[in-house]
Amino acid sequence: MAYYKRFDYPAPDPAILKKLTEQQRDMQAQIILQKPDFDLKLIAGCDSSFIGEDSILSVFVLLAYPSMEVLEKVWHHGTVQLPYIPGFLSFREAPNVLEAYKKLQQKPDLIMVDGHGISHPRRLGIATHLGIHLNKPTMGVAKKVLVGKYKEPEITKGAISPLVYKEEVIANVLRTKDNVKPVFVSPGHLIDQETATRIAMECALKHKLPEPTRLADHYAAVFKSEV
Repeated sequence: MAYYKRFDYPAPDPAILKKLTEQQRDMQAQIILQKPDFDLKLIAGCDSSFIGEDSILSVFVLLAYPSMEVLEKVWHHGTVQLPYIPGFLSFREAPNVLEAYKKLQQKPDLIMVDGHGISHPRRLGIATHLGIHLNKPTMGVAKKVLVGKYKEPEITKGAISPLVYKEEVIANVLRTKDNVKPVFVSPGHLIDQETATRIAMECALKHKLPEPTRLADHYAAVFKSEV
């Protein structure tokens, strides 16, 4: 679930922008970052992929934890209702993601999203957005930074450096494999930074991406052929 600045879109409707800003403020007030109280046995990876300008495919892959055995794969393809507006991408993705989530036969204890949690200009990346809607622990593992500054972590697996924005640590920059680019791990909702980072590291087996989001990304490409 990548976020990109776009310069080829018209300015957003002021009324829509005002409404979304108010919704973001309301959701910001609901964010809870805390040590999770779950017994983690089921973890889901989540990813979305836009198809053209007006449709989206969202995927959930449910895995057993800590074995990473795949238990379920579900997806949903739908029409995008909201135009692209920088900083509000989660509002564009979330409706379809929630439809895909409904198709899971078993519900996860934790959702790992290919995207951002609080490491977002307004602390409301797709992982946080999803966690608030579902009242479920969520975390983000992103490939690129949105906001904040950091120093490159050491080149060895497990190295960490903080991503800081407005004097707050909003994510950990985590090296999941020797000599590869790091990922950006942030809490979404009902989880803390330390736990999110530990779980991301535990789920990073042989690849740069932790297995839940790696598999969700993989199956998003696979299921596109069925749309």
